[in-house]
Amino acid sequence: MRTEEVLNSAGEPEAAPDPVAMLTRLFREHHLELVRMALLIVGDKPTAEDVVQDVFTAMHDRLDRLHEHHAMLPYARTAVINRCRTVLRRRKLASRLHQHHEPPVWSAESAAMLGEDCREVFEALRSLPRRRREVLVLRYYLNLSDAEIAEVMGVSGGTVKSTMSRALTALAKKLEDS
Repeated sequence: MRTEEVLNSAGEPEAAPDPVAMLTRLFREHHLELVRMALLIVGDKPTAEDVVQDVFTAMHDRLDRLHEHHAMLPYARTAVINRCRTVLRRRKLASRLHQHHEPPVWSAESAAMLGEDCREVFEALRSLPRRRREVLVLRYYLNLSDAEIAEVMGVSGGTVKSTMSRALTALAKKLEDS
């Protein structure tokens, strides 16, 4: 018997979970959460939706390598963070080439839907450096622990703690100033 086989109540090996079903379940249960996380990092909903869709497409293309169903959500979170970083790097490069990107987040409709306080917090969050913004989103939006944040971001636990401290200090200062 292989070590990764799971035994049912009768002591017989259970069939391996269907990767397509696992990915479908992950999509149904966490798609909106991942889009919202990406929105808080990249700043606009269409880009956030594209990022998450790209992640699920890539995961579907690699189903033969995704066997551990318990690791699919952390993998998806990490992939979304990494793709958000790519988007932000491309925007930074475009701004250097004088092609400024202004995300279409604050349409009249969306501005009316959000309260002024929420908009101010979102604007202050958007102005933080990438790593600080990511740590705050992962902690206060997804309620991840320091260890989970470290895993998603690929950094140490100490880096998470120091980045969190600096991020909260910077965010509080920005909100005091506004």
